[in-house]
Amino acid sequence: MKYYIICGERSGDLHVSNLIKSLRTLDPSGSFRGMGGDYSGKAGMEMPIRYEEVAVMGFLEVFLGFWKIIKYLKWVKEDILQFQPDVLILVDFGGFNMKIAGWAKVNGIPVHYYIPPKVWAWNQKRVHKIREYTDKVYCILPFEQEFFKKFGVNALYVGNPLLDELSSFEPHPFFHQKNELNYQPIIALLPGSRKQEIVMMQEVMIKVVRMFPNAQFVVAGVSNMDKSLYQPAVETGIKVIFDQTYDLLHHATAAIVTSGTATLETALFRVPQLVVYKTSAFSFAIGKMLIKVDYISLVNLIAGREVVKELIQKDYNVAEVSHQLNLILANRLYKSQILDGYNEVMSKLGKESASMNVAHHIVSDLSSNSKGFN
Repeated sequence: MKYYIICGERSGDLHVSNLIKSLRTLDPSGSFRGMGGDYSGKAGMEMPIRYEEVAVMGFLEVFLGFWKIIKYLKWVKEDILQFQPDVLILVDFGGFNMKIAGWAKVNGIPVHYYIPPKVWAWNQKRVHKIREYTDKVYCILPFEQEFFKKFGVNALYVGNPLLDELSSFEPHPFFHQKNELNYQPIIALLPGSRKQEIVMMQEVMIKVVRMFPNAQFVVAGVSNMDKSLYQPAVETGIKVIFDQTYDLLHHATAAIVTSGTATLETALFRVPQLVVYKTSAFSFAIGKMLIKVDYISLVNLIAGREVVKELIQKDYNVAEVSHQLNLILANRLYKSQILDGYNEVMSKLGKESASMNVAHHIVSDLSSNSKGFN
């Protein structure tokens, strides 16, 4: 079989790599092409284009990058037609991938969506397009299946792909020595995996460091970003380590985490965290009007209540971050309540292997040409 796969960010790239490995187990002669990153490439996907070339974030940034996105949409469509895949697998990256999905439907290409757009959070009318454009939708958050099925979407909860990652993780035996760290408590700083996030989030994180002289702060860097983005941290004497986030979380006492997939990763490592987020004033104003959920972190969304504190926009400042971090470090009851909340989250996620589940459904569907889940 021929599989064309599209993702648009680092976490999606990681999930694509695991999906490819699972698909190869079931279909050893399968060929893979699409848009991804380092992880997808290492898993064996041919990549004529990388997601870093396309990805933009924030309402203002998307508006300013409109023609860039149009250009790449046209290019990807042409590449799909030339490749002639048996199936198109879309992974997250809703703005771009939904346009591809609509086009693929018109061209008779089966569309399987793994990690669908978060239409339950904002602009719910897009769910009708998901129903129209897709053959199968694979949800990774427990509450999503019920939401999508209310609208007639062929959706299934397959488990969360982060569980696959954690099951294969083995901590580096000499993590401290390798990175020249001392044995003071480690506070992990996760400023995000996109340029705009790193620039926006890092400033406050750096200023908080001086408030906690008895801890060592370590930034989780991403090597596919320009290393100069982390220079403000380096100049302040903060250690930046690249592509070792899981090792960092394995050893961390607490973490300050930019909202996104990393909040759930941090919870699965049972590291008490403070979730933070800040974007441009324009993007925040638009988002505030459109977003219809009570929380921004996956931890709180899955639990259905506040497990971890969220500091957003103006609340993301040195004083508030310092106060909340001090609670995590000094208040045992507060820390215990966070860890109890993590137990709830893990219980709701279950223990399914998302990558293998999705692979089974895709291969089975292609083989039988069935329209329902098996």
